[in-house]
Amino acid sequence: MPRTRHLAAGTALTAAALLLVPGQAHAAGTLRISKIWYDSPGSDTGANTSLNGEWVQITNGTAASVSLKGWTLTDASRHTYTFGAFTLKPGKTVTVKTGRGTNTTSTLFQQRAAYVWNNDKDTATLRRANKTIHHTCAYNSTRYDYKTC
Repeated sequence: MPRTRHLAAGTALTAAALLLVPGQAHAAGTLRISKIWYDSPGSDTGANTSLNGEWVQITNGTAASVSLKGWTLTDASRHTYTFGAFTLKPGKTVTVKTGRGTNTTSTLFQQRAAYVWNNDKDTATLRRANKTIHHTCAYNSTRYDYKTC
C-alpha cells in the first residue's frame, strides 16, 4: 500500500505522485514532526531514563528561525506539552523528551513522571500558538520502536 502524505489543504498525494515533482525534498521548506521514538529501549520501568527513551523530533527545514513559544505537542489522549520561549533555527532539529531534564538548544523535556506515547499506536500533533494544526504524524505498529514522519 503506498504511503499517503496529507497536505495542509487536506489533499493527499501518494509517494508515486510525490516522485513526479522535480527538486522537491521531503523536508525542504517545512517545519514538521520528523520522528517519534514511541517505545523506549528495554522494559517500561517508569524510571526517568526510560521516560526519556521516548521522544519526538521536530525539524525546521525552512530558511528562517521559527519561534515555537506557545506551540503545543499533543498525543491522541491529549497529553499536552506547551513550548516556552524557544526558537528553532533553520536546518535544526529539537528533540522533545518525555521525562525530566534540563532544556538545551537541541533537547527539551516535558518534565513528566509517566509515559506519553503509546507503544502500539498514537498520533503526534504539533499546533501553532493560535491552536491551528501545523503538522501531525501517526503510527500503528508494534513492529518498530519508532516512526519516521
